[in-house]
Amino acid sequence: MDKLYYSISEVAATMGVNTSTLRFWEKEFKWINPHKNARGVRLYTVNDIALLKRIQYLTRDCGYTLEGARDQLRQERREALTTLREGSYDERRIMQESLMEVRSFLVSLKETL
Repeated sequence: MDKLYYSISEVAATMGVNTSTLRFWEKEFKWINPHKNARGVRLYTVNDIALLKRIQYLTRDCGYTLEGARDQLRQERREALTTLREGSYDERRIMQESLMEVRSFLVSLKETL
């Protein structure tokens, strides 16, 4: 995957699910928030797709219910934040710089749209 955005049909085909499943998961998991263009077409990023694949893994392969998958994702986020907070100063500085670069890119992208 080397594009910035993928359509819902591309993501569904890659994952082997229906587009309606992706729309349903979008309603069930607040973290899935694909960009929508002026026509309302959903555009997924690589991060969106990774999260969708994680949900698919938890529900299909691990047997979690939707609520259980939601709880597991919350726990994983808490653990990641704790690890980030407890990380060294250099790790936090690098993360902050990376986030600023992403923000700068998104601002410039927004201005070009």
